[in-house]
Amino acid sequence: MSSRPDSSPPRSFVRRLASRGRARIARADRLTLAVTLVVAATGALTFVVAATVFRYHSVNHDEGVYLMQAALLLSGQLEIHAGALADAVHPWFFIEDGGRLYPKYNPVPAAMYAVSMALFGEPRVTLAAVAAGNAALVYLLGSTVFDRRVGLAAAVLFAASPLALVTSSVFLPYAPTTFLNLAFAVAYLRGVRARSLPLAGLAGVAIGLAFFARPYTAVLFAAPFILHAVGRVAVAVREAGVPPFPVPGAVRRHGLTALCGTLFVGVTLAYNLRLTGSPLTFPYEAFAPMDGPGFGERRILGHSEEYTPELALRSNGYALWYLATRWALGGPIGTLLAIAGGGLAASRWLSGRRALGGGSDESGGSGDSAGDATADRRFERTAGLLLAGVAVSVVVGNLFFWGTNNLLATLSDPTDGLVAGFGPFYHFDLLVPLSVFGGVAVVAGARGLSRLRARLGARTAPEAARAVVAAVAVLAILGGALGAVAAVEAPLDRHASHADKYETAYEPVESASFEDDLVFVPTPYGEWLHHPFQPLRNDPGLDGPVVYALDRDPAEDFAVIDAYPDRELRRYAYQGAWTPNPDRHVTPKLESLAVREGERVDAATTVGVPDRVQRAVVRLETARGDSSGAGETIRAEYNVRDSDDSLAAEWSLTPEGARLAGAPNATVPIDAAGDEVIVTVTLVDPAGSTFTYRQEATVRATDEGVEVVWPPERFVCQLTTECGTGGTYIPDDPDAHAEWVAFDTEAEANEAR
Repeated sequence: MSSRPDSSPPRSFVRRLASRGRARIARADRLTLAVTLVVAATGALTFVVAATVFRYHSVNHDEGVYLMQAALLLSGQLEIHAGALADAVHPWFFIEDGGRLYPKYNPVPAAMYAVSMALFGEPRVTLAAVAAGNAALVYLLGSTVFDRRVGLAAAVLFAASPLALVTSSVFLPYAPTTFLNLAFAVAYLRGVRARSLPLAGLAGVAIGLAFFARPYTAVLFAAPFILHAVGRVAVAVREAGVPPFPVPGAVRRHGLTALCGTLFVGVTLAYNLRLTGSPLTFPYEAFAPMDGPGFGERRILGHSEEYTPELALRSNGYALWYLATRWALGGPIGTLLAIAGGGLAASRWLSGRRALGGGSDESGGSGDSAGDATADRRFERTAGLLLAGVAVSVVVGNLFFWGTNNLLATLSDPTDGLVAGFGPFYHFDLLVPLSVFGGVAVVAGARGLSRLRARLGARTAPEAARAVVAAVAVLAILGGALGAVAAVEAPLDRHASHADKYETAYEPVESASFEDDLVFVPTPYGEWLHHPFQPLRNDPGLDGPVVYALDRDPAEDFAVIDAYPDRELRRYAYQGAWTPNPDRHVTPKLESLAVREGERVDAATTVGVPDRVQRAVVRLETARGDSSGAGETIRAEYNVRDSDDSLAAEWSLTPEGARLAGAPNATVPIDAAGDEVIVTVTLVDPAGSTFTYRQEATVRATDEGVEVVWPPERFVCQLTTECGTGGTYIPDDPDAHAEWVAFDTEAEANEAR
């Protein structure tokens, strides 16, 4: 009999807990249960989409920046200390400064991702939590401004929009920043209505964090509220006199909001000082000084443009049209609902009424007295106008930022550029007023159907009236659902195609077991890690089980190898051209490498030969040749007998240079710091067509002799002697090449002769 105490909770405790849960569910009204279901479903759906459609991340390579930044924060770092290896391990959108690397983005979104990485080992939990939180906050905002039914409808319209679903499912800052902006708006409005000092402080903290996350986005969202606060403070001071003693409540509340927000502005400036050396220089500005808001020449990396007011109006006009017709719920359905709801609210406010009439359960007072009703109407009108003001400030403010123009590769084509897969995400905050005013239209429509049923019931049988109204409601819901599915299907299909492409590309890496490895990766988009290979990320200390380094110049590659002398070497490569096109797949390989070293290295290249080849030309050259960089070439030519199905070319390396058998009197010098020895075997048939085996070996001279990274990079090229990654040799894939293609290389270190 075991003496170990039973650690499970007593059965009576479990029963009591279950009983309390059932009691709370029983007490909850249907609206509360519906809101809970919407919020939970939003989080669950976001997690599923993130874990399936975006399992290898998206074509927006900024995701890798935030995940790398999150890993840095978890390790207690703000930057990567790479020293002399900075260029070899330089992540996408990181700034290099004296051997340290830091991201161009502020750390708040990354910190949110880091929380779930620390707690669950899965950053997608944050994506789900933020999406669910946004839906809940939109509900609270709609409830605060109008009523709970509007809040519920707004939450559905927001969460089911393609822009919210796609953007919330990837590691980008837009949904997290909107979460903070929404928290600010709800706390601010409820603080004004309840005259609550704690809510005023919470509003300041939320908008301060939003500023730390994305300063320009936070300022645009908060602008109408700031104007409102300034106006209320001015009125309060005027009524109290100068100096205003005792301090009016409005001054204390808005002052606390401003104080808390300003504290985080100070944190932002301190962060700038820590990373860039100046409190007024943001990291994004250090990365690309001409990338900020404003007109004139705008530039980032190799892309520049003259951003004019005319171009701003055109590009933002297209972006707003795409949002209205493709990226809101059901495309134009959601937009038309928002217009109808906004128009209804405005007309009723002008006539001194509330948007939906009657009292409210959570939006203001009970409406039991004329004074309460008047206060409710004033609050709703003010809050609604602030919400409409957010739409105006977001639209106008984005005119001054050229980022929207960059989303649209072709302005008039919504299927080209980043906008095709993500929508106009710089206008993400516009979903908030669109959803809330759309919720007004939905509730007004539901009330209209109820009145229609009453009228029909007075003229016909009640059962017939209910059937007619139910049919109309079902058709409306079905139309909205079909529109929503159709709107979100196209971008998700595009991203799913990319996921299939990435699954193939990363298969060798995923199936490998890394313990103490150094992996060189190619540079199809320039010398950046995570661009495009986002999952291939280093640990912050560059000391994890695997270290990824860019495959670059021979001297630079040897510097990386020297920095990690005890690691197993590998090279990730692929056959094909890496493009953003999801239909153009690559065939990958992960190849083990070794450094062969000796006073002399003798090598042999054996290749397969098809029928009808009569002649073979073997060439050896170096990329740099002598120290002046002028490469040299030596050549040997062989006749191939019809019976030959293979050909062997022998060559050797010494500190003095490379020699090719068959050309005994010629030596090509190699750069001692690092060079590339290129051996090509070109097969020629009677018609003049050619097929070339090409190998590029990384070599350097040392005090003891010569070193070479083995095996060399190998390519097979049709009708040309150099074909890039399109001809990468894949040794273990029988479908990658013709049946007769064979490409074997051997090298042996020997003493000098």
